[in-house]
Amino acid sequence: MSQFPILETERFVLRQIKQDDSKEIFQYFSMDEVTKFYDLESFTNIEQAEDLIRRWNQRFENNQGIRWGITLRSESRVIGTCGFHGWAKNHCKIEIGYELSPEYWRQGFMTEVILKINEFGFNNLGLNRIEAFVEPENMESRRVLEKVGFREEGILKEHFYWRSRFVDTVIYALLKKDYDVR
Repeated sequence: MSQFPILETERFVLRQIKQDDSKEIFQYFSMDEVTKFYDLESFTNIEQAEDLIRRWNQRFENNQGIRWGITLRSESRVIGTCGFHGWAKNHCKIEIGYELSPEYWRQGFMTEVILKINEFGFNNLGLNRIEAFVEPENMESRRVLEKVGFREEGILKEHFYWRSRFVDTVIYALLKKDYDVR
């Protein structure tokens, strides 16, 4: 991909994240309820948001993944992000990640966004498998994944180490053949 793809849904425009978005990203990444199940601590300064944006954009430039800023059609302010990382091209699989500002939780926003980027992944990136790793206690995220067709495959014991402890994760996946049936 040489040009960043802009995706649109009924309610959203998914676009490249810019340094100008750092204020919004800092605002919600500084909330403990957003980072509770994230592999980073809550932000304490805007430079952390700027660095995260840089890393996401470098991943795209290096053809290793893609992260979209989620904006409402009516405004360009980023209310969350969603995208792919951990791209194993030779295996045609990738990992999905996402977060949303709490004021937009439980309104079906992330469901709509994930459906769109799954479509992009299968139809434009040649993926066969999209994976998600979720802490067992993160029931909201698990429900979203199930709603969009992901299936739980099992629990990986002490799969990640973050926040000074080993963390179990539930692995979810959506296969192209199951996506095509939908």
